[in-house]
Amino acid sequence: MKTSLFLLANCFLVSQLSAQQAPKPYGALPTERQLKWHEMETYCLIHYTPTTFQDKEWGYGDADPKIFNPSKFDAEQIAQAAASAGFKGLISVAKHHDGFCLWPTKTTTYSVSNSPWMNGKGDMVKAFMEASHKFGMAFGTYLSAWDRNDLRYGTPAYTEAYREQLSELMSNYGTLFTSWHDGANGGDGYYGGKNEKRTIDPVTYYEWEEKTWPIIRRLQPMASIFSDVGPDMRWAGNEHGHAAETSWATITPIGRNGQKPMPGASTDASNLPTGTRDGKLWIPAECDVPQRPGWFYHKNQDSKVKTPNELFDIYMKSVGRGANLNLGLAPMPEGILHPNDVKSLQKFGEKLEKTFETNLTSGAKATSKHLRGKSKEFALKNIFDKDRYSYYAPKDAVLNPEIEIALSGEKEFDIIRLRENIKLGQRLDSVVVDQWKEGKWEKIASATSIGANRLIKLQSPIKASKLRVKLYAPVAPTLSDFSLFKEYSEPFSYDITSSVESKSRIAYQVISKDVKFNQGIEDLSYVSSNEIVFKLDSPIKSLGYQPRQDGVREGIVQHYEIMASEDGKKWIKIKGGEFSNVLSNPIEQMLDFEKTFDSKYLKFVATGMKSGFSFKSFSFYK
Repeated sequence: MKTSLFLLANCFLVSQLSAQQAPKPYGALPTERQLKWHEMETYCLIHYTPTTFQDKEWGYGDADPKIFNPSKFDAEQIAQAAASAGFKGLISVAKHHDGFCLWPTKTTTYSVSNSPWMNGKGDMVKAFMEASHKFGMAFGTYLSAWDRNDLRYGTPAYTEAYREQLSELMSNYGTLFTSWHDGANGGDGYYGGKNEKRTIDPVTYYEWEEKTWPIIRRLQPMASIFSDVGPDMRWAGNEHGHAAETSWATITPIGRNGQKPMPGASTDASNLPTGTRDGKLWIPAECDVPQRPGWFYHKNQDSKVKTPNELFDIYMKSVGRGANLNLGLAPMPEGILHPNDVKSLQKFGEKLEKTFETNLTSGAKATSKHLRGKSKEFALKNIFDKDRYSYYAPKDAVLNPEIEIALSGEKEFDIIRLRENIKLGQRLDSVVVDQWKEGKWEKIASATSIGANRLIKLQSPIKASKLRVKLYAPVAPTLSDFSLFKEYSEPFSYDITSSVESKSRIAYQVISKDVKFNQGIEDLSYVSSNEIVFKLDSPIKSLGYQPRQDGVREGIVQHYEIMASEDGKKWIKIKGGEFSNVLSNPIEQMLDFEKTFDSKYLKFVATGMKSGFSFKSFSFYK
């Protein structure tokens, strides 16, 4: 009898001990470096090169270094504006596609060393680094792999120089939180005066895994590497700042046409927005978006700076979907942010602070039938503290626990925040939140792919005193946070309006017969050839081409020519060029004419298009 009691007691103790052990990790896991990145949530990317002085989106690489001479450059003004919005870091675009280096590199003469700024003795990367640290932000660098200036581009000599540039940045600017690399690789460029198109194989040319990424890992082991497909964070698939509604932190990258998925054209972008449930790698999404329509400063966009409410919506659809937000800042040619940009950032920071300063679950109590023993390590109260890694977990066999939450009185809210302890993986498939109303449970919200952070915005504020959270997972979930907030809102307007707004549109006629207007999709038209002819009612000073806005890249014009005619028969070319980055950021493309265009007919030619092109609209301005 004593033996049986002893065995029963032992079994009970073993059962209790087993129930209170931490859940085993599930699937791919974040590294310590990625955990620090997740905790940052927001940072900014500063685009400022000779391209700013040319009023372009992408520099061709042919700008004279002498034009780079800001009269009022103030890195602290830019950093302070970012800090006022609560951003945790700044990234300097140390070299964009134009090839101009903002630091005194040994690898090329195309740099600040040969500009008039500070008599060639300046180091703008260092200035941004020092300003970032002064205002409590981390610092990182962007180094374009494509270089439209360098004569060596396309040869092994260039990649050696590129890696030397990377080594300089990784060695001379303190601890970096990121090394940022985009997928633009090869195309038209100046290339030391050759003015030609160069194509490279992005899988093999840069030797990312073999020679390039190891430089960062050796010199900056805690710097997260961004490219289209990692290795530490991936592109969200658009430049609107939005992660997909379901966005897994894990992904199994897909190569294009049998190639290995690497930065650039070899990556199949189809699963970048969503990631992959139970993907092989932990590579969460980063959402990059400019504060203005374009990444570089353009005066005609002064009145189009995103408002605090627009930035908040982006925050909800990026950080609120488990991604990080990377906001592009565009200093003016003089080297400071425009007052509209500064005001928007400041008021966005206030909106964030006031929205999230009061957690309405304060004083709440949670109960559940599904507990993991009596250990405080997995207790329900952990979902209400400020530690994003303390958590509630049920027993291993319980995959769909329910939690009832009694608030400290009736609360009005419209934002629900949930988090998992991602140190143990992304475990939750979905969550449903109900409120107790008129004697029964009523669903108010649901979400998938919780991960590091999930913010659910209700259509309108509700009042509730009792809630129920239902968790669904393939393994025991680890919920680390459940919070409620009420969005703060106040009127906002800019103090300065753009003089460009005084431009007025003029009427026109489409002469071409091969144009099909609004076929199948609203506001989407097609031209079956590669050109469209307009008859203008009066002279114009600028033209606007609005690409299709349905997320499809096919038919978007990248290169163009403008032709003029008095009779619609004899044509003279008056302008040509490229719409930079239009595939990723299909905003309205504005073309300003050096002289007033006063011909009766204008022909817009999409060069390099084989099967016609698409558009949402064309506009002409006096």
